[in-house]
Amino acid sequence: MAVRLSRATLGQLGPAVSVPSYRAEELSPGIVHIGVGNFHRAHQAAYLDELFERGLDRDWAIIGTGVRESDAEMGRDLAVQDFLTTVVTQEAERSQARVIGAMIDFVTPGNSAAIIERLVDPRTRIVSLTVTEGGYYIDPATQAFDPGHPDIVADAADRLSSPKTAFGLIAASLLKRRAAGLQPFTVMSCDNLPGNGHVTADAVAGLVDLIAPNDAHWIRENVAFPNGMVDRITPATSERERQVLRDDFGIADRRPVFCEDFRQWVLEDHFPAGRPRLEQVGVQFVADVAPFELMKIRILNGGHAAIAYPAGLLDIHFVHEAMRDIQIARFLSALLDDEVIPVIPPVPDTDLTDYKRTIERRFANPKIGDTIRRLCLDGSNRQPKFILPTLRDALQAGTPIDGLALVSALWCRYCYGETESGQPIAPNDPSWSRLTAQAQQARFAPETWLQMQDIYGTLSDDRRFRDAFCGTLRRIWQSGTRAGIDDYLSSRDAS
Repeated sequence: MAVRLSRATLGQLGPAVSVPSYRAEELSPGIVHIGVGNFHRAHQAAYLDELFERGLDRDWAIIGTGVRESDAEMGRDLAVQDFLTTVVTQEAERSQARVIGAMIDFVTPGNSAAIIERLVDPRTRIVSLTVTEGGYYIDPATQAFDPGHPDIVADAADRLSSPKTAFGLIAASLLKRRAAGLQPFTVMSCDNLPGNGHVTADAVAGLVDLIAPNDAHWIRENVAFPNGMVDRITPATSERERQVLRDDFGIADRRPVFCEDFRQWVLEDHFPAGRPRLEQVGVQFVADVAPFELMKIRILNGGHAAIAYPAGLLDIHFVHEAMRDIQIARFLSALLDDEVIPVIPPVPDTDLTDYKRTIERRFANPKIGDTIRRLCLDGSNRQPKFILPTLRDALQAGTPIDGLALVSALWCRYCYGETESGQPIAPNDPSWSRLTAQAQQARFAPETWLQMQDIYGTLSDDRRFRDAFCGTLRRIWQSGTRAGIDDYLSSRDAS
C-alpha cells in the first residue's frame, strides 16, 4: 500500500526513494515564488533542494503563492503533505524518485494583503515567478507590454490597493519597501521568454507608469530584473504518473512531478540583495544570457511547435510517439538544420548541432509522457515568441523559410478544430473561438489567416512568406498534412 506523503511519513518510504536529510525547522524563507506549478518544482525548487541537502544557504527557502484558482488548489494539496513534492526523473533506461522540501509555506491567492506582507518582509530578497509565456501582458504583434489589457487597467484603477496580477503584487510591495526604507528585492522570471528579465521589468514598471511615473522610473533604476534561461521538459501530471508513483515507489503524492533528467539554468549574476550559491549545484552565471535563451527558445521551443501541429492533426498523443514517426522526425531535423540554426548567433562554448541532437534525443524519451496537446497549447502566444522571430530573421538574411511557413500553416490547420480523421480538437488557446473562425475562412482564402495583425504584424506584408504560407496551406487542405511535409522534404532533397 502506498504511503501518503508527509514529513511524518518520510521514514516509511523505501530505499528506492531519496528524501531530504534537512528538517523544515532548519530552513527560513528568502524567496517568494509566484506560480508553483510542475516546472517550478522540477527546476528552481529542485536546485534549491540540492543546495539545502549539501548544508548550504538554508535561509533561502521558498514561500509559494499565485494569482489563479489553480494555484490555490495547488497550495491546498501541497499543504496537506507539508509542502513536499516527489520529483521523478525519467530516462529510457531508469527512473529515480526524490522527495524535495525546499518550499516551507504557501500564501493563498486572492489574499493580496497577506501576499504583500510576505513580499515586504525583509527576509524576502528574491521574488521569482513562473506564470507561463502568455502571462506577461505582451502585445503579440509588437512583443511589447500592453498597458491596455483589462487586468492591468483594473490594477491601475485600483491604484494597487488590492492588486490581482503578479506584477501588481510585485509593484505594490516594491513601493511599500521603498517607503519603509527597505532594499528592493530582486525580481527573477523563470519563464520561457526572450529577455525575460527585461519583459518582467516592462510589466512591473509599465503598470506603475499608469499611476505614478516617478515611481516607475525608480523601479527601472533601482530594481534588479536578471535575465535567465531555464530548461527541463516537465509534462503535466496525470493519473498515469500518479499510478506509476504508487506502483514503482510506494508513494501517494497529490502533486508529484515527472520530468527528464536533463536540466539547465543560465542566469545573469545581478542580485543586489544577495542570492543562494546556485553555482554549487550546476547553475551557470554569465554576463549575457541572450545567446543561451535564443538558442533554447528557437531550437527546443520552436522544435516543439514544429512537431506538435502535424502530430496533433495525425492523432498522435505523445511527443515520443511523434519522434518515432519518420516523416515528422525528418521534418524537425531538416527545419532546424536549414532554417533555424543558420540564423542563431554563436553561443559561448556550445556547438549548435550537438545541442540540436541533444534536443532530438530528449524529445524521443519514451518515459516522459509529454503530450502533443500540451505542446499545441496557447499557439497565439507561443508562435510570436518561438517561430515568427526566426522567420523574420530568415527573411532578412535571405535564407530558406518554407519550413517555417509550413509550421505556421499547420498551426492554422490545427486551429480549424478537427484532426485529419475527423476528430474534434478541444479548445486549446485563450483565443480559440477567434482562431477557429479565422482558420475556417483560411481554408478557402489562406491569406485571411495572416490578417491577424496582433500576431503576424508586418509579416503579412512580406510577399515571400505570404506566398509560401498560402501555397502550403492549400496543399495541406487538398492532400493532407503528410503531403505538405513530403513536399517540403522533397524540395529540400532536390535542392
